[in-house]
Amino acid sequence: MRDGFYLGRLREDGSRYLYDPDDLVTHAVILGMTGSGKTGLGIGLLEEAARREIPALVLDPKGDLTNLLLHFPKLRPEDFLPWVSAGEARRRGISREALAREKAELWRKGLERDGLGEAEIRELERVGYAVYTPGSSAGIPISILASLKAPTGLDAEALADRVAATASAILSLAGLADLDPVQDREHILVSRILLDAWEKGEDLTLEKLILRVQRPPFSRLGVFDLETFFPERARTELALRLNALLASPGFALWTKGVPLSLDRLLYDEGGRPRHAVVYLAHLDDAERMFFVTLLLGELLSWTLRQSGTERLRALLYFDEVYGYLPPTRVPPSKPPYLGS
Repeated sequence: MRDGFYLGRLREDGSRYLYDPDDLVTHAVILGMTGSGKTGLGIGLLEEAARREIPALVLDPKGDLTNLLLHFPKLRPEDFLPWVSAGEARRRGISREALAREKAELWRKGLERDGLGEAEIRELERVGYAVYTPGSSAGIPISILASLKAPTGLDAEALADRVAATASAILSLAGLADLDPVQDREHILVSRILLDAWEKGEDLTLEKLILRVQRPPFSRLGVFDLETFFPERARTELALRLNALLASPGFALWTKGVPLSLDRLLYDEGGRPRHAVVYLAHLDDAERMFFVTLLLGELLSWTLRQSGTERLRALLYFDEVYGYLPPTRVPPSKPPYLGS
């Protein structure tokens, strides 16, 4: 085992508990009641990964994890002052400066009990940090256009899964959620358009996709001709629905920013590992599902391009996976999540 992740002290004898990071090369889940410390444990894992220069992709649907970027090595009250709650200080009848001093002392004593201090806090800077905000310019925006480029390095099964997930994501954002990939003609048509292009190595854009919904580059779907399976009038209605999404002023923000690329998210231009916090709290449910599905599809493609390893190469952390990986349903996010 490489140097273990320090997660705390055992109640029985006070000894330090070290967790083998290489156990995280497969899926893991943290279960517990509200307020039991699930997110706290997750933050501990992420901080230990940072100290060992292991990059991480952090999905934050509630907005709790941007605090990963707050590091105060010297634990000075003035470092805490901009971040303490004025409401808490007012309720307690003390100044914000006094509250900042309390917080700094609380952190200092807590870390000292665990044998941690300035040196360990500075080790968190061994990786870079960034907050990404898809569909918003509040942080670093992410362009989804790269998600329609022809994926590389996938076998036929993985490509089919990527096609199905991408089609589900696009249709769900257009208000067509919970479509059956096998039964619903909208999903079948969009999937076939994606597969037809990607098998040829052709990159798509949303504009191309919408135009091909109206006039597909093939004449048959299964044993039926195109008009029998999906008449032109119905295809035009679907194209108009997708076009309304593209024409929306708010959608322009989805096409700006850095490319949706795992290499770009997990490493900076100089190759330094990064902890990329993908902030999703500003999105509605359909938008979150749309983006998470595309991101997990890209993650799966990236994973399949890597060589085999028994060591932890990168960490995916999803705070509150409820709704994205249900046991009895298959939302668009589930297949790429299980595969990555």
